[in-house]
Amino acid sequence: MSSRIQTTFSRLQAAGKRALIPYITAGDPNPGMTVGLMQALVKGGADIIELGVPFTDPSADGPVIQRATERALAHGVSLRSVIAMVAEFRKTDDQTPVVLMGYANPVEAMGYEAFAAAASEAGIDGLLTVDLPPDEAPARVAVLQRFGIDPIFLLAPTTPPQRAQTVGKLARGYVYYVSLKGVTGASHLNVGNVAEKLAELRQYIPLPIGVGFGIRDAASARAVSDCADAVVIGTRIVQEFEQGPDGLAERLIDFLSGVRAALDEPRT
Repeated sequence: MSSRIQTTFSRLQAAGKRALIPYITAGDPNPGMTVGLMQALVKGGADIIELGVPFTDPSADGPVIQRATERALAHGVSLRSVIAMVAEFRKTDDQTPVVLMGYANPVEAMGYEAFAAAASEAGIDGLLTVDLPPDEAPARVAVLQRFGIDPIFLLAPTTPPQRAQTVGKLARGYVYYVSLKGVTGASHLNVGNVAEKLAELRQYIPLPIGVGFGIRDAASARAVSDCADAVVIGTRIVQEFEQGPDGLAERLIDFLSGVRAALDEPRT
């Protein structure tokens, strides 16, 4: 049985389109707004939503997403409350895939079996764990897959072929290529370098590859989409949260609509 993520990519590929994957932090600016903001992302053109799970030590995140995490944690947002948010979202949207993105500690604390069962029941489609090395993942991946949760992995410019091969065997759904060294929010995106690396990685990765880090507007999203199956936008979206909650949903729709239009322009 195909997952929502597989179904989404199959539909887009048949239409010659690329997936738009926005990231927001669950519970930011407050827990009561998250479901509505997820709905706004879909209205703006999102194909898949990456929903960040707040964690006290977000070491791979830049200052913008760190501040979003702090705002969410100040409201007491936990992994269990994020799962509950997705369950609420599913009452109005049974189509859009939702991937939880975060760190291993909260899932380890809950237990992979308990997490996978609760996540599956809530309608969560994938889990991207930033700090879980592929060589330590097989047993955890087996639990996730048993409950229909796609394990999603990060690849980077420095990923050696052996690790890429391991990811190619373990991953489901899609793979997230981090286009830059450093933390989220870094700049200096070089699309030529990304294209070259993706061509190399496709030798080992049979899944769609999404590219994130450094995509800040419609133009950069379009440029990356010429070599990627999906574009992931996080920091630029979370910057809108720092402007305050008033009109936030409308700003997200406006921004994403522009990116969506750029991605959907005819390709030569």
